Amino acid sequence: MNFAKLDTHHFAWLSIVTAIVTIALKTWAWWLTGSVGLLSDAMESLVNLAGASFALWMILLTRVPADDRHHFGHGKAEYFSSAFEGVLIFVAALAIIATAVPRLITPQPLESVGLGLAVSLLSTAINFAVAIILRRAGKRFRSIALEADSKHLMTDVWTSIGVVAGILLVALTGWLRLDAIVAIAVGIHILIEGHHLMRSSVDGMMDTAMNDESLAGIRETLDSFSGRGITYKNLKTRRAGMESFIQVDVLVPSNWSVGQGHDVLDEIETRLTTILPHASVLTHLEPGDQESPVK
Repeated sequence: MNFAKLDTHHFAWLSIVTAIVTIALKTWAWWLTGSVGLLSDAMESLVNLAGASFALWMILLTRVPADDRHHFGHGKAEYFSSAFEGVLIFVAALAIIATAVPRLITPQPLESVGLGLAVSLLSTAINFAVAIILRRAGKRFRSIALEADSKHLMTDVWTSIGVVAGILLVALTGWLRLDAIVAIAVGIHILIEGHHLMRSSVDGMMDTAMNDESLAGIRETLDSFSGRGITYKNLKTRRAGMESFIQVDVLVPSNWSVGQGHDVLDEIETRLTTILPHASVLTHLEPGDQESPVK
C-alpha cells in the first residue's frame, strides 16, 4: 500500500469499515450455527468498532494546533484511545463469559456448522489483512492509536481461529460444552489483551522515555561533538503520541562566545531532528570546565 498519499485518519476509517463488515459476517455466522463461541467473536468486533471510532476522534484531536492551554499540542490524545479500547475490551470479555456460562450449564446443539465456519473464516482473513496494514501504518506514522488497533485486530484473528477450532472439535467429538469452554477461554484471553492496552496507555500518560534505538541515536549524535570539547548532561526524552520531545544541557568550552555556543546548539538540534523528524528538541547552553586552546 502506498502510504505517501494517506494519513493516519484514513487508516482509522479503514478500521471502522472493517469492524462493520466483520460484525455483519460474524453475526451471520452465529445466527447460522447458534455457537456462543461465534457470538463472543461478534461481540469482540463490536469492541473493535467502538475502539476504531474513538481512535479516529483522538487522531483528529491530535491535529489541533498548540494553544494557550496546551503549549505542547494535543499529541497525548492518542493515549486516551488505547485506554478507552482497553476498557471496552474488559466489558466485552465479561459479557462473553456471562453469555457462555449458561450454555456451559445447558449445552445446545450447533447448526449449519460448515457455512457458519466459512463466513467466520472470511471475516478472520479480512481482520488479518487490515491488522497488518494498521501495524505498518502505526510504525510509519508513529501512531499509538493505530498500533493499538492493529494489536487488537490481531488478537481478534487468533480468537477467531480458536473459536473455529473449538467448533470443529464439537462437530467431531459431539461434546457440546466445548463450545462454551472455548467462549470462556476467549473472554479470558481478551481480558489479558485489555490489560496490555491499558498498561501501554498509562505508560504514555506517564511520559515514558523514547525507545532504546532512538536513545542510542541521540547519544551517538551528541557524542560526535566531543572532539570539539563539547559534552552534555541531563538528557531527557518523552513521547506524546506521534511526537517526541528531547531535552539536554550542552556544555561548551568556557571561553566561547555566546554566538559560538548558539551556532553549536543550532547544529545539534538540526542533527537530532534529521534522525528523528518528529522530535521537538530543547537545548540549554552551559559553560564547561575546559577552555578551547588559544590559536
